[in-house]
Amino acid sequence: MDTHSRSFAKALSWRATGTIDTMIISLVVTGSIKLAATIGLTEVITKSLLYYLHERAWLKIPYGRKTTI
Repeated sequence: MDTHSRSFAKALSWRATGTIDTMIISLVVTGSIKLAATIGLTEVITKSLLYYLHERAWLKIPYGRKTTI
């Protein structure tokens, strides 16, 4: 079982990997480092917000939960 700090570190490294990937693809497509960085920054902010909202929405869905007595 992972500790909370390990899970947090893994989440950060995964988010960084995804953002770097987005920036590289943006650079290849646009040829602009400035535009690629802007897209990468926008992506990390919007995806972090969407992930939070997604998690909060799933708290309202009982599917797959085990009830305790």
